[in-house]
Amino acid sequence: MTKLSVNINKIATLRNARGGNMPNLLQVAADIQRFGAEGITIHPRPDERHIRYNDATELLQVVTTEYNIEGNPIPKFIDLVLQVRPTQVTLVPDAEDAITSNAGWDTVKHRAFLTEVIKEFKRNGIRTSVFVDPIEAMVAGAAEVGADRVELYTEGYAREYALGNPSSIGAYIKAALEAERVGLGLNAGHDLSLDNLKYFNDNIPNLLEVSIGHALICESLYLGLENVIQLYLRRLGK
Repeated sequence: MTKLSVNINKIATLRNARGGNMPNLLQVAADIQRFGAEGITIHPRPDERHIRYNDATELLQVVTTEYNIEGNPIPKFIDLVLQVRPTQVTLVPDAEDAITSNAGWDTVKHRAFLTEVIKEFKRNGIRTSVFVDPIEAMVAGAAEVGADRVELYTEGYAREYALGNPSSIGAYIKAALEAERVGLGLNAGHDLSLDNLKYFNDNIPNLLEVSIGHALICESLYLGLENVIQLYLRRLGK
């Protein structure tokens, strides 16, 4: 079944808004796992406006499930991942000033760069996933650069689903089938929520993991964190 990895960037944003250590990021990560989540995701950015680089190291004390670090593989990020050695690194082509991820890799154009970066991570025993748009050629390109998985960028699906156009999932189904054809594991993330997750999970073959943060934390303000995680697990058939 599909694993739920919770992105805790928004918890760090709240902490940073007042300084100090409230909410306690490590305690929240431990509680999220205790509530049933099967992974913790972080996405440190160069300005450290939410997750700080030292958070990535300190979280090793409490993460007992899958640990996924996302980010643009600039030298500082590469050094961090090699130091922490998480379960998985997800490569995302963010600009330094990006508010949030807004596009997947062009795995054809950036083939040489991605091949070199992925080779280094895999030499250190770190599973590597590449963030891509639901385009078959980009999925195939991820296999050619040596990735273990792809993460499908699901903002387009979420937007169209909210407008009453669930047929937009067609491109994601094709991308998932291409991932199966070329031997890649399949993840997905970005704007997935309690409203749209079940339909996505029911229709995407071989989906291994979803990474969800913003919507899950927003929903938790009304419904409570433990309850929301249980609701997500139910959407995933658990």
